[in-house]
Amino acid sequence: MPRLRTEAPDPPSRSISLAGQQVDYHLRRSRRRTIGLTIDQRGLRVGAPLQARLGDIESLILQHGQWVLDKLAAWRERPAAEKLALTDGTMISALGTALTVTITPSSRQRWLFSGDKLHLFVPPAVAASAVLEKALREKARAVFLERLAHYAPALGVANPPLRLSSAKTRWGSCSHHGGISLNWRLVFMPLAVVDYVVAHELAHLKEMNHSPRFWSVVEQLCPEWRLRRLELRQLGRQIPQFQ
Repeated sequence: MPRLRTEAPDPPSRSISLAGQQVDYHLRRSRRRTIGLTIDQRGLRVGAPLQARLGDIESLILQHGQWVLDKLAAWRERPAAEKLALTDGTMISALGTALTVTITPSSRQRWLFSGDKLHLFVPPAVAASAVLEKALREKARAVFLERLAHYAPALGVANPPLRLSSAKTRWGSCSHHGGISLNWRLVFMPLAVVDYVVAHELAHLKEMNHSPRFWSVVEQLCPEWRLRRLELRQLGRQIPQFQ
């Protein structure tokens, strides 16, 4: 009979002292090979292999202690994204194109992309920002489907099912069942950046990890992935918030 594991699982939230500062971190174990550190508005997040010892995990955090403190400080100082003040004539950037938004009272909500304009038709009881989001989601889905269909054959994989995401911190994900989620807010990015995220998630259909082999697959589809990833990080801070 196999032995049952009796020790308690890791609590997801822990803390560690770095240069005299107590820093909380979230630990997540998975079938990965290495220990990885990431920092976002939620704080320090640590990904570790299933069998990694806690001592080894915290030793790595200590080795990168100053980097962790610097990144956490940068997030605290980062200004919050501006809330979009949507009025007739507001300009937004979608897929690298500047669009002027027009708002017209209407009996039913609809929208029309026409050249460098996005026409919103807004009923009295509906917020214009809600119609704008629906228009951009529709545009995002159409573009994402087209880009997935463009890149999937290059990897010799079937065109995966797509789900639009509204995640606050993730631009995309790939499930073990082969489905791909893409954040609709990518519509605010240039198409080249969208292509990088699409390439990244499609590469997970070949390598469900972030190993060197994974990045070589990404590079097949997006040779300039390092530059596009940097753009994504920089532009992601400027995406407007509305509603």
